[in-house]
Amino acid sequence: MVDQHPKTPESDDTITRGTDNVLADLGFADAGEQQTKLRLAFALNRLIKDQGLSQAKAAERLGINQPKVSALCAYRLNGFSVERLMTFLTSMDQDVAITIRSKPRRQATGKITVDAA
Repeated sequence: MVDQHPKTPESDDTITRGTDNVLADLGFADAGEQQTKLRLAFALNRLIKDQGLSQAKAAERLGINQPKVSALCAYRLNGFSVERLMTFLTSMDQDVAITIRSKPRRQATGKITVDAA
């Protein structure tokens, strides 16, 4: 049986448009950094999968132990800095480019984005 919630006068059916960062929308203070880490980890995990590497082989290639690769593959990123994740990408024969430019006027503050090709 589907749980149906009747609409009451107190119900708020307002739809709020989110940003391009769901972590910021959820109120995380370090949302920009966390999103950057997630995107870098996603690129790393895609490379590990595409190259058919076991976690042990990936660990050898990245210069870390297998449990850390397991954490990376599960997106448990607390022990990884953005810089370290970028270094891992270069260990996987990827170039990492950082571009700095002025923010658009309509944007309140600067932001960090990761574009993986």
